[in-house]
Amino acid sequence: MISKPIQYVGGELGAVVKPWESATVRWVLSYPDAYEVGLPNQGVQILYEVLNEREDVLAERTYAVWPDLEKLMREHDVPQFTVDSHRAVGDFDLFGLSFSTELGYTNMLTELSLAKIPLLAADRDESHPIVVAGGHAAFNPEPIADFIDAAVLGDGEEAVLEITDIVAAWKREGSPGGRDEILLRLAKTESVYVPRFYDVDYLADGRIQRVVPNRPGVPFRVHKRTTMDLDAWPYPKKPLVPLAETVHERFAVEIFRGCTRGCRFCQAGMITRPVRERSITTVAQMVHEGLEFSGFTEVGLLSLSSADHSEIGDICSGLADQYQGTNVSLSLPSTRVDAFNIDLAQELSRNGRRTGLTFAPEGGSERIRKVINKMVTEEDLIRTVTTAYSNGWRQVKLYFMCGLPTETDEDVLQIARLAHNVIKSGRQATGSKDIRCTVSIGGFVPKPHTPFQWAAMERPEVIDGRLKALKNEINSDRSLGRAIGFRYHDGEPSLIEGLLARGDRRVGAVIRKVWEEGGRFDGWSEHFSYRRWVDACAEVLPGFGVDLDWFTTREREQSEVLPWDHLDSGLDKDWLWQDWQDALTEYEQDDCRWTPCFDCGVCPSMDTQIQIGPTGRKLLPITPVNTGLRVPAGA
Repeated sequence: MISKPIQYVGGELGAVVKPWESATVRWVLSYPDAYEVGLPNQGVQILYEVLNEREDVLAERTYAVWPDLEKLMREHDVPQFTVDSHRAVGDFDLFGLSFSTELGYTNMLTELSLAKIPLLAADRDESHPIVVAGGHAAFNPEPIADFIDAAVLGDGEEAVLEITDIVAAWKREGSPGGRDEILLRLAKTESVYVPRFYDVDYLADGRIQRVVPNRPGVPFRVHKRTTMDLDAWPYPKKPLVPLAETVHERFAVEIFRGCTRGCRFCQAGMITRPVRERSITTVAQMVHEGLEFSGFTEVGLLSLSSADHSEIGDICSGLADQYQGTNVSLSLPSTRVDAFNIDLAQELSRNGRRTGLTFAPEGGSERIRKVINKMVTEEDLIRTVTTAYSNGWRQVKLYFMCGLPTETDEDVLQIARLAHNVIKSGRQATGSKDIRCTVSIGGFVPKPHTPFQWAAMERPEVIDGRLKALKNEINSDRSLGRAIGFRYHDGEPSLIEGLLARGDRRVGAVIRKVWEEGGRFDGWSEHFSYRRWVDACAEVLPGFGVDLDWFTTREREQSEVLPWDHLDSGLDKDWLWQDWQDALTEYEQDDCRWTPCFDCGVCPSMDTQIQIGPTGRKLLPITPVNTGLRVPAGA
């Protein structure tokens, strides 16, 4: 009766089911997308394991159900359930949702509705779970402020345990003061944002005048959480092995967190500062234990720019030594053009299996790369992909963006010339015509807590026109064009993502309207409806004196109060503004990891510091796995 029923079964290797009565505090965790996208999510897997390691805590998982099952559940009055014990989501104490993209907001409303949890936080009582948002999109939770009870900014490992302790103490005391009291206790930590305790005042022209607490004891600013010692949190130890096919079939190890490259469009790089490296020995131990437990045959060494780890060469050569002769392959899913070299190429392909290589120049012209602070030259790119082709790869993927600030038609057409040169150089280096590259284009979306948070978005029709011209330019030379794949996202979903990324509380009514009109799985092109979003904006936003363009194609001024200004990512707003001005003059900023501090504000405000190696240590002394012999540590 439904598609892919296996995704709702549960019981995966790595799953945990505890007796309900054994727990004082019970969490249900959701990545609000389909199982195949949600199960591999690293953040949810880590929190699932961290919580379940506590004897007095129980954590289960739920994912967004496809429309066919949603229809059936409504017909038979079956509530949103967990995949672990198939218990109703509404039975839990806390409902945690991890958002890596804003396009998951409508799925959250489906989950709440199916769980019989009132959509509006104001309508909930003590019988309902506390709805907590996390993930990168939680750094501006204002568009969903009406639907969530709380939001956590930053790293979740320590935050979920602190929240758990606060809820446990409140329950032991007999839940005094009801829902309001527990939310107040969470808010007083200054690291949990509770929207109901803040009032937003607007100016006559639609801009925000101020955001202020509406009761004593609530902080004016909420600060992000930063987990400093990643070696103390070597998760996941027992990764979930999916029953159904998922988007990532691998064991993923996060080798470091944070990035100081300073790409101006990159929210992830800005909000996860400072850099914190996992030691080479911890990485080795995690890989060894994770593969032994799970049986995965690919190891993904994850970070925002994996080749920037100060000991990446030793990590890759050590793991390649250890797994030589087995069917285990290594991959660096995110590799900077200027950090990839022949040694890395050889280690990644040593056992004969070559996973895909993706490089992200982001901009087609040297000028636009200076604007976005992507310090990569055309020579860097050609040298890197030629190295890959020469070492046996026959296909690379190049990722670019369209719609960047100050972008012209010519900047985009330069992508075609770059792709042509890549193919020509690859053919010359290998003496073969069996060389391909895929050009993948994403639409630029200005994100909060970045230098581009003030930028205007380009209209979809302009984006689409440039992409059409680019496709024609790529195919203008048929000999080269047939070796180049071309994938792109049109401008319409990006505009809506921009609305949700920089929206304020007034956008919540748009989200609800879209959901009521059938909006589901907006991150999937086959389900996304631009017309549905435009119509909802046209119906809802004029009542507030604003419209879709006001939130998207309008450039902000320095003095404007932004919806997320009371949420502290550690970055100094004046520093971000200056970097925005530097972008407009095409000034490049160095990586502060290797140069003097540029006063972005993170290290002093978060009481943190950049952590870099090298440690001088090698991998744990474990012999190659195919020998069947193991050398004890210290031998």
